[in-house]
Amino acid sequence: MAKKRISFEGLGRLPFEEWELDEIPVQRNVYSHVEVPQEKKSEEPIDQRLYYISFGSGSSGNSSYVGTNRGGVIIDAGIKADEIEVKIKDNGLDIKKIYGVLLTHDHSDHVKYVYTLVKNNRHMKIYCTNRVMNGILRRHGISKRIKDYHIPIFKEIPFKIADLEITAFEVPHDGSDNMGFSLSFGERNFVLATDMGNVYDRARHYISKADHLVIESNYDLRMLTNGNYPEFLKARIQTDIGHMDNEKTAEFLKEIYTPRLKHIFLCHLSKDNNTPEKALETVREKLKELGIKIGSAMETLEDRKADVQLMALPRYESTRLFVFRPQEGEKPQG
Repeated sequence: MAKKRISFEGLGRLPFEEWELDEIPVQRNVYSHVEVPQEKKSEEPIDQRLYYISFGSGSSGNSSYVGTNRGGVIIDAGIKADEIEVKIKDNGLDIKKIYGVLLTHDHSDHVKYVYTLVKNNRHMKIYCTNRVMNGILRRHGISKRIKDYHIPIFKEIPFKIADLEITAFEVPHDGSDNMGFSLSFGERNFVLATDMGNVYDRARHYISKADHLVIESNYDLRMLTNGNYPEFLKARIQTDIGHMDNEKTAEFLKEIYTPRLKHIFLCHLSKDNNTPEKALETVREKLKELGIKIGSAMETLEDRKADVQLMALPRYESTRLFVFRPQEGEKPQG
């Protein structure tokens, strides 16, 4: 059958972290005209659920999945490719409907296995800026053939994969180039902002619109100060191009909280300078000053009464498959 063009609007290791056919229609990517597979349009209403899994979070490796029933993306690939593939299958997802890998920056714990992942799944493309791709080639012993899978993106210029409209935005860190991602589905926004030492205006703009938010809470200041890291490393972690500590993250969340924010996932917790308990307690106590109820994201009866769910992402383990349903009064997608 003839292909029909579908248009759309809009256009190693951290030096300061832990030591250790049927033929289907295609949508042309706005940046390089590389064909991105799309599901056939159906007369049936679009499933309104949004899905999320974290495969691991921390300097040992970062990767996650965000998608709908018609397709999705992986964000970062610092986890072994076969582990990601197993978790995808275990959760009943079809890896052939995962069309891209978004990369936040070029540090090893975010990109180490990206070439293996796309080589195993050749329908996938890598979405990152040219500076990130050049940084990967410069910093890591990765085949130059990785460029065959690369689709350049630009910060604050949206692009679309399946049902997701995706916008990269600037965050301060010491990679070659650094960004968070806002993924929109209908009226809902899933936002991931990791590896940043501060939150500047443009990042605040996108994070403030999140319904479901993954945000860094890397270290406890007292643990870092009293820990065994050399002084230059302690200082570097605390800079604007380092990492966010629990207090800074908690204060920021208090500032930007609105009732639309339903899930907060604390990510990239330091193994040596933080604990899930400390991170959760710090954020929970700050949010309670707003008079809101904080749930545990475990879907208990008490959680159903909460205003927002709060969870620290596991370092080595995968989370369950989170299912985010439309909020009351939300206009259906499609």
